[in-house]
Amino acid sequence: MRWPKVTGSPVLESIQPVIERSRDVQTHVDRIVEVAGWMAYEELPMPDYALPFGIGGGDVDHAIDFILTAACIDTAFTDFFSQIKFQADYGGRNWSDSDALFACMKRAIDRGVPMLDGAFLAKVTRAEMETLFSGNIELPMLEEKTQIFNQVGAVLAQKYKGRFHNFVRSCSPKLYENNNGNGNGLVDRLVQEFPRFRDVSPYEGHTIKFYKLPQLAIWFLYTSLGKGGQFRLDDLEAMSAFADYIVPVALRLLGITGYSAALENAINSHQMIPHDSAWEVEIRAHCIYASALLAEEINQLRPADRQIVIPQIDARLWTHYHTTWWPHHLTKTIMY
Repeated sequence: MRWPKVTGSPVLESIQPVIERSRDVQTHVDRIVEVAGWMAYEELPMPDYALPFGIGGGDVDHAIDFILTAACIDTAFTDFFSQIKFQADYGGRNWSDSDALFACMKRAIDRGVPMLDGAFLAKVTRAEMETLFSGNIELPMLEEKTQIFNQVGAVLAQKYKGRFHNFVRSCSPKLYENNNGNGNGLVDRLVQEFPRFRDVSPYEGHTIKFYKLPQLAIWFLYTSLGKGGQFRLDDLEAMSAFADYIVPVALRLLGITGYSAALENAINSHQMIPHDSAWEVEIRAHCIYASALLAEEINQLRPADRQIVIPQIDARLWTHYHTTWWPHHLTKTIMY
């Protein structure tokens, strides 16, 4: 089995037992070489993420607060039974998916609601959340998202004067300080202090670390603020793919991954796949593994001044396939 040469990533290190023992998902390394042979010559730009609706307006602290507060509930926008996506109106337009989440938050801020303050989040009720996030359907997993805000808000109010930017400034400018999970890096601390970011699953006696949302939140901070020198991150190369619903579909359609007949049938017939099940863990682990290998193979073909990091592969796959009609696995979870 070929293993990526990436170092310093607790996520990549943790998934090795899954890759070695998977029964229902496989990664085809020969196909990765084929895809790299043409994808390496695409631009594969570093995303220039702009905060929606003019949020921040040059206020870095406000931008950090918005990105990390939104990240807490940036998950599950499609109703698991009707397959209808959450949509909301703001600024004379209709927004869907995570854009609708951001629109609702900005709409509330415009009305004077202290959406980014820990004291408010700690006490917000489900009924208030229904109003704040009103749209075409009820925001999926609204009860769970209310609880997330309550838990996160309490920590922010107690330890960080109610704001995420104070948390960020208390961390070292790295994702991870060590692989023991007790470092002062940004992801280290998000996972330690906020249970909603503790995205881990069991697999045959091992703890598998996915860390989708904490990594994605820091990626958004980096791509929106890093170019202007307003956000420093010293170990970007340690970031993995963000194991969600869409990137696994892209890898599957490119022939990079393959599923057993039973798993393929379950996905195509829209069956619910339980969180922490072997199927779910294998899908997510191979998403991370295959993306790392693809980035590595592409870098072997590109010149030194055009090297990429794994999240650039994630961005390439997500942007091309997030609207595909091909079914993705359905797992009811707050983790992605």
